[in-house]
Amino acid sequence: MEKSADRQISNMPEEVELPRENGELVFDAPWESRAFGMAVALNESGKYEWPEFVNHLAGEIKSDPAEERSYYEKWLYSLADLAVERGLISESELDQRTNEYATGERNDDDH
Repeated sequence: MEKSADRQISNMPEEVELPRENGELVFDAPWESRAFGMAVALNESGKYEWPEFVNHLAGEIKSDPAEERSYYEKWLYSLADLAVERGLISESELDQRTNEYATGERNDDDH
């Protein structure tokens, strides 16, 4: 039987565990909590198994030993990679959405 999402999240391996303070999750910016929520929601809706996400996150963390990116930047890259890998979004659509977010401009004709 698969562990519940809450248990899987709270029991993540040390090398990928979530930032906490006094046992509570720590988010430095609103986008971090949104990225966290998206990953959890996609897992809970059956889009991927939690260990798959953890493996992607571990890879992102290992690829950045100098810690040039924040934990949640690595989290977001992991989520994006897994979403593309699972066919939830294409590379081009991800690039388009990223650009829309960065510029604040959205072309509704493309949707």
